[in-house]
Amino acid sequence: MRVFLATMAGCLLATLAVGAQARALSQNDRHVCGWGAQIAAEAQQAKLSGVNLYATRKRLQARKFAKPWMRMTAFGITEQTYNSRSRLKPAAIKQTYYEQCVQHAAAKR
Repeated sequence: MRVFLATMAGCLLATLAVGAQARALSQNDRHVCGWGAQIAAEAQQAKLSGVNLYATRKRLQARKFAKPWMRMTAFGITEQTYNSRSRLKPAAIKQTYYEQCVQHAAAKR
């Protein structure tokens, strides 16, 4: 019983710590992480659908981006997604990317 309570207390503290980190991030950091996660999910969807990297990059090239840095970042995310052997669903890729991006942004602070 003590082990169970200690485990539950540890999980609760870890959950609170992650929540505090997410709140400490700026709205811009969360927006950028969400944007990158969406790009990764779209790339994974294209990859699983059989669309080759060249066609996906061509589609990105025609796309309008709000900031100049977004185009090259989108290319990088897409290329990494295609180079990965992962066969996860796009929703799982999106969630994983977002979580890791938030952790990275919090660690930089």
